[in-house]
Amino acid sequence: MILLDGKATAAAIRAELKDEVAALRAAHGRAPGLAVVLVGEDPASQVYVRMKVKACEETGIVSRKITPPADIRQEDLEALIRELDADSDVDGILVQLPLPLGLESQSILDLIDPCKDVDGFHPVNVGRLSAGLPGFKPCTPAGCIELLRRYNLSTRGKKAVVVGRSNIVGKPLASLLMLSGDYGDATVTVCHSRTRNLADEVRQADFVFAAIGRPRFITADMVKDGAVVVDVGINRTETGLVGDCDFEGMKDKVAAITPVPGGIGPMTIALLMRNTVQAFRAHMEK
Repeated sequence: MILLDGKATAAAIRAELKDEVAALRAAHGRAPGLAVVLVGEDPASQVYVRMKVKACEETGIVSRKITPPADIRQEDLEALIRELDADSDVDGILVQLPLPLGLESQSILDLIDPCKDVDGFHPVNVGRLSAGLPGFKPCTPAGCIELLRRYNLSTRGKKAVVVGRSNIVGKPLASLLMLSGDYGDATVTVCHSRTRNLADEVRQADFVFAAIGRPRFITADMVKDGAVVVDVGINRTETGLVGDCDFEGMKDKVAAITPVPGGIGPMTIALLMRNTVQAFRAHMEK
């Protein structure tokens, strides 16, 4: 069994980006800039933002953390996004989700300049991914594909099952798996809470991607021998963080599997850094 070590892989990506950012700073007189908007004081969001800011520091990306209060008015938050869109030193904008109750997330995401949408959530970038055109790819699905690439686990011609249909993971991941290439060209089935005989669907998969948000939902009897399992889930339980898959139950049955924690989580942040560098390069070419 191959343990797909997202923590070590993400560290390697950050090291590569650090050299790239240093060269870009020397060539252009400044480093890529990422604005992170954290509304309110949600503890989980604070942890995620802290990790993203730390990754910026490691790679040399300039981060700007903006922390409006939870009771900010919708129109004031929209004005903040417009201000960041117009700031020439900001190459990427990230709005940490979920937003507090009373704020409409999609209208905020829609306001972000697609050229600064390093999360890949703007409808323009969603559409470009669906059409197979260049654009920002959502960081978690892109992190899944990059991890497979780093371990030379090709999906070409294989059957992939994605469990979960969220706009953040499931849908864009399915789109990525259908793109042409060694780490696309899969036959993709998307399963969800209304899927009949879900276990039978998963059992047919060469590659299983779990992103349903239910602890240890995918059990060992639901995966076939030699499958590759990518667990996107992060669930807080009394015993600590666990994924959507029963890692202990299936680790001796599968060909490769991601741990939780230490799998896709670090890859998500590494791909955010890569998207920010991509945004900077495009900005400098204008």
